[in-house]
Amino acid sequence: MPSLHVEMLAADAAEPITSAGNAQLGIAVLAGIAVIVLLITRFKLHAFLALTIGSLALGTFAGAPLADTVKSFTAGLGSTVAGVGVLIALGAILGKLLADSGGADQIVDTILARAGGKAMPWAMVLIASVIGLPLFFEVGIVLLIPVVLMVAKRGNYSLMRIGIPALAGLSVMHGLIPPHPGPLVAIDAVGANLGVTLALGLVVAVPTVIIAGPVFSRYAARWVDVPAPEHMIPARPSEDLEKRPGFGVTVATVLLPVVLMLVKALVDIVVDDPENGVQKVTDVIGSPLIALLAAVIMALFTLGRAAGFTKDRLSSTVEKSLAPIAGVLLIVGAGGGFKQTLIDIGVGRMILEFSENWSVPALLLAWLIAVAIRLATGSATVATISAAGLVAPLAAGMSTSETALLVLAIGAGSLFFSHVNDAGFWLVKEYFGMTVGQTIKTWSVMETIISVVGIVFVLLLSLVL
Repeated sequence: MPSLHVEMLAADAAEPITSAGNAQLGIAVLAGIAVIVLLITRFKLHAFLALTIGSLALGTFAGAPLADTVKSFTAGLGSTVAGVGVLIALGAILGKLLADSGGADQIVDTILARAGGKAMPWAMVLIASVIGLPLFFEVGIVLLIPVVLMVAKRGNYSLMRIGIPALAGLSVMHGLIPPHPGPLVAIDAVGANLGVTLALGLVVAVPTVIIAGPVFSRYAARWVDVPAPEHMIPARPSEDLEKRPGFGVTVATVLLPVVLMLVKALVDIVVDDPENGVQKVTDVIGSPLIALLAAVIMALFTLGRAAGFTKDRLSSTVEKSLAPIAGVLLIVGAGGGFKQTLIDIGVGRMILEFSENWSVPALLLAWLIAVAIRLATGSATVATISAAGLVAPLAAGMSTSETALLVLAIGAGSLFFSHVNDAGFWLVKEYFGMTVGQTIKTWSVMETIISVVGIVFVLLLSLVL
């Protein structure tokens, strides 16, 4: 069945570049990850450089020739960027158009105008989930937090009662739903079908975001009661616009790539005939590249031109959207290089033997590995890419639905307990005007709930599928 998976380079299928025993390999992996963690946390080195140096250290500790390690790293970096680079760029363009045109504000204002009282936390989680589909997590926070603060202040709501559902919506989308970088890289690494992963991801995401958002916010509001900080309510992006796109057309634009990919997945399952004309069409229009490209082209008219943007303004918006993702692309690429180095030194074989001897279910093992790396590095993306590289061999022989669940297990693990080594932790702390302790009691606990509830639903789905 067609998927995002880019065929692994020859290195994947080749013999390991070192014949080290399992004990040495285990020590090499721990040492390589330790180097990455130390460089990111202690020396505050950029994750791209940390992953690059950690990959070279990994090969060296495993006894592999440095030239072969470099070759593995560059091959993995190239194949990963080839698989997800364009998709990340298209997602960034769509997100920037949504923000600058006032489309995001239109969604927010429309839903808030129709919600009130007890419905407000549910409205916030809905807003965050819809807006969070095409936006990177940090961009979503910057876009939504001013709205959260204004709603809390004007409506006299508890900040946590409104804020936690919004944060939960953004975080769940970031960890579980493509086209976010983490899920895309995991899909690529384990050879999962993007459409099926997206469909199952939505099934897991809905109950997870309800429990971690509106339900948990009741308790978070009791534990931490802070007012909305006045100085953190900046001007909204669309305040200088004379007009902005309508609600319906904005939502349709945002959901277009999701719908196209889901249609492809559905047709693949129902028809299941590569020669069928309908399936051939849906395989093209539902491929991630075409689906996102179609949404971006549509957004130029439905969002950009609807907001009165000139051709020059549209060109400038697209250009500005690409600069901030350079770091993301480099981190994702270096993570792919680290993954390839892991595969080529024979770690895959070791993981397979480990899982057989200890009878650890593959989904639970993937989650635990992602949790460990998340706690150590603070980065959900680094945790996802590294864990995907480690457990990729477990996907061999798995069904389409099983590999999709493997991706979701990794994604759930990558969100576990955000703390002081995570940039998102400090972003939330500063925007909400909380102390470190208050941020741990609210944001960190919410992230842990998402992770645990997510893996529980993944395991339940594995029993059914």
